[in-house]
Amino acid sequence: PARGAVALKYQAIETRELEGMLLAPGLINAHGHAAMTLFRGLADDLPLQRWLKDHIWPAESRWVDEDFVRCGTELAIAEQLKGGITCFSDMYFYPSVVSELVHKYGVRAQITIPVLDFPVPDARDADEALRKGVALFDDLKHHPRITVAFGPHAPYSVADDKLESIRVLVAEMDAGIHMHVHETAHEVQEALRKHGERPLARLARLQLLGPRFQAVHMTQVDDDDLALLTEHNCSVIHCPESNLKLASGFCPVERLWEAGINVAVGTDGAASNNDLDLLGETRTAALLAKAVAGSATALDAHRALRMATLNGARALGIDEHTGSLEIGKFADLVALDLSGLAQQPVYDPVSQLIYSTSRDAVRHVWIGGKQLLESGRLTRMDEQQVIANARQWGERISSTDQR
Repeated sequence: PARGAVALKYQAIETRELEGMLLAPGLINAHGHAAMTLFRGLADDLPLQRWLKDHIWPAESRWVDEDFVRCGTELAIAEQLKGGITCFSDMYFYPSVVSELVHKYGVRAQITIPVLDFPVPDARDADEALRKGVALFDDLKHHPRITVAFGPHAPYSVADDKLESIRVLVAEMDAGIHMHVHETAHEVQEALRKHGERPLARLARLQLLGPRFQAVHMTQVDDDDLALLTEHNCSVIHCPESNLKLASGFCPVERLWEAGINVAVGTDGAASNNDLDLLGETRTAALLAKAVAGSATALDAHRALRMATLNGARALGIDEHTGSLEIGKFADLVALDLSGLAQQPVYDPVSQLIYSTSRDAVRHVWIGGKQLLESGRLTRMDEQQVIANARQWGERISSTDQR
């Protein structure tokens, strides 16, 4: 009867039979550096500061240009679509190139303008990055699938005056702030030594915290940090696999949930993960939360799925439009095949999805009602050409990296 009532009220553009499949909201990758897929495996098994200073920053200085970002982002978009990701937050150089690709391939994204005090491939300094960011924001402010946020890289790489400039800009534009915060114990210790306060406290003093603030990582959380996150209604983006691989620490996810803080999940970049598998990331998040909390009931499967969908949309400020299967929202959908050996028998589809299903089960993806993955095949991208381009870049980079 309910199905008949729906059919009377709404006219279907298309009807599909998906026997044996689970239809879920599209996954939302709330933090990443898309073009860094081209640095995948370049500098593994290193702590964060050595990884950054000895390998990643030198490689970026030498190789990153518009073509690098174009090829790397295409690789990331293809990988994410095949894994059921319908929306991603990207924080990388040449964001205008990323916006062109997001528009071309029909995906949804938050494009974050990276801001650092030192020269980077697409900006001489923070002021130039901000000028370009404002121009891109103005160009894209009416785009149906793209939002623009500002991304001061981290508290240790952006000075107070630039952070204050960002605060003024985002207030005028109603834009988000996306920032690596409390990623390691070393970061917090150095902040205490240099500034006499923890990084999050400094950001609060500078009035950057608020509902549009997206705190990425937060592996170091004390009672004062928790109080600040709660008071200012910030979102936390949890990237468990990157944190584990770089031995950065553990985000106390269950404690954040209990405090009412919105927690989303992200893969981080493929250079520190090393894949963009949000389904696998969410499983890791659920398992790790239990170990960190010392409780098997921490972050159950249903809340884990919420982290990867609606919580991600809320963190990015787009939960009115996507993140759940509700009337009035965009049709951002993923269909996963639960008929395989590893999913039998199915008592709770959500539990099977989180604990025993891989991204290989993703069969169909729709974004805004447009099908971008059909029976595992990308409908708008040439997968073999994307792979060939990535291999060419890999050959160029590997010929010069001194590991």
